[in-house]
Amino acid sequence: MSRAKQRVVVGLSGGVDSAVTAHLLKQQGHEVVGIFMKNWEDDDDSEHCSSRQDFLDAASVADVLGIEIEHVNFAAEYKDRVFAEFLREYQAGRTPNPDVLCNAEIKFKAFLDHAMRLGAEKIATGHYARVRFNAATGLHELLKGLDPAKDQSYFLHRLNQAQLARTLFPVGELKKTEVRRIADEIGLPNAKKKDSTGICFIGERPFREFLNRYIQHAPGPILDERGRRLGRHVGLSFYTLGQRQGLGIGGVKDKGAARGGGEHAPWFVARKELDTNILRVVQGHDHPWLLSQRLVAQDASWVAGRPPAPGSCAAKTRYRQQDAACEVESAAGADFRLRFPEPQWAVTPGQSAVLYDGEICLGGGVIAAVDPQA
Repeated sequence: MSRAKQRVVVGLSGGVDSAVTAHLLKQQGHEVVGIFMKNWEDDDDSEHCSSRQDFLDAASVADVLGIEIEHVNFAAEYKDRVFAEFLREYQAGRTPNPDVLCNAEIKFKAFLDHAMRLGAEKIATGHYARVRFNAATGLHELLKGLDPAKDQSYFLHRLNQAQLARTLFPVGELKKTEVRRIADEIGLPNAKKKDSTGICFIGERPFREFLNRYIQHAPGPILDERGRRLGRHVGLSFYTLGQRQGLGIGGVKDKGAARGGGEHAPWFVARKELDTNILRVVQGHDHPWLLSQRLVAQDASWVAGRPPAPGSCAAKTRYRQQDAACEVESAAGADFRLRFPEPQWAVTPGQSAVLYDGEICLGGGVIAAVDPQA
């Protein structure tokens, strides 16, 4: 991190990570300004999404730290650039990751642009990731956060050189326990506030109930691999590959489930057949329908501005997954293909495939198709 004193605009969310981010930068002598982003207005007074309380928490942090805070509304940009795409993907039967698009379009585009208009030289957020300038290549590198349990580079893989050049991630150098300790030590009012786990800016809420307001749904049959009817689904958009809970068929036994692990093995969503509105389920975590060794990704974005050369690297096909060894079979234009020596579980169209070279995040794309084992 540069030691030159700069004007840094920090995205204050009301959470502890961004609060400690602002404290660390102020401690280093930077001129720190806080911005609270309001990006969701629908039913904002509900119990699941109260930005009012988050703003009050952010304002309390700014008061303790002695910095200015501005309340900025990006709700229109969020709805147009992020939420509309989120709904389109679900309607098409895929499972998108809104946090990836939210970072690319809101936190590091709309917010960055606004901060630059305020005269900022850098922006900072509470993400667990790091930025390093490589003098040999002249490029900025996106690195994993030092706390492996909190690393968020997966969600940031669409950031480009211009964005990384203006971004600081102070807590990426720390473990979460240390961030909590610092917050408590300096008396931040949100030191013990729980982490948010909901949809980016929308909050924690019953997901099916929320999605039901925006997406048309058509109930249909739930069939096993042999075509036996096991139940009825509420709409294909409401299910994701590998899903085990909420199928409504927990008591059904498959007495012939040789490949799935026996008659008492749990059921998992394995396929969504849009043309016939059929939800296919299989029994057993390691059923061949749930395993894939190849994928095709589209809409690729590379941190260095160019794709990696074909060859060995590592990839995540979902957040919190361990890096999996893979081969980049091809990477040209906006598409790339990966092959995994070890079969990967429930690789899901709509999610992101993110590539790594050790601790360096190379970029990634949206999974479009998979090659299941059976």
